[in-house]
Amino acid sequence: MCTVYGYCRISTAKQSIERQIRNIRAAYPDATIIEEVFTRTSLNRDRWLKLYTKVKEGDTIVFDSVSRMSGNAAEGYKAYEELYARGVSLVFLKEPHINTDTYKQAMERQICASVDSGDADTDELIKGITEAINRYTMRLAERQIKLAFEQSEKEVQDLHQRTKEGIETARLNGKQIGAVPGRKL
Repeated sequence: MCTVYGYCRISTAKQSIERQIRNIRAAYPDATIIEEVFTRTSLNRDRWLKLYTKVKEGDTIVFDSVSRMSGNAAEGYKAYEELYARGVSLVFLKEPHINTDTYKQAMERQICASVDSGDADTDELIKGITEAINRYTMRLAERQIKLAFEQSEKEVQDLHQRTKEGIETARLNGKQIGAVPGRKL
């Protein structure tokens, strides 16, 4: 029996995970929701690792966004490929163009050259053109997936930079940042 999991992750306990759960439930009402609070971009997260090892061929993992899977492009793409190879479907509600079904369809659409014109030169030309189209299709799908993970990684980096700049602006404007020195909590 195949299972649909909804993976929801927030960076701090102060954030609300409800939006992600609501979005996943709207598309997959019977999904088993996995919730995690984890601040780093790494895939080395307890509940993610448990889910990653538990899923089997035919199962589906649904994410509200690619950034909920990974904020690290290289690590995210590697996990994507490994899960795809294991027959696990990945669904990204906000980036449907990189769902594994989209990737699978690109692979299935590859052109098979089985023309026998009787002319070896013509057959060789058609075979070469077909192979080039197939390689192009696969590279295009791979680039789209990597690009989505890279964009997610950039958003995390931008958020860190904006936070740092905001803290510096507040400090320059005389605001106390962090605990007051000498004051007990």
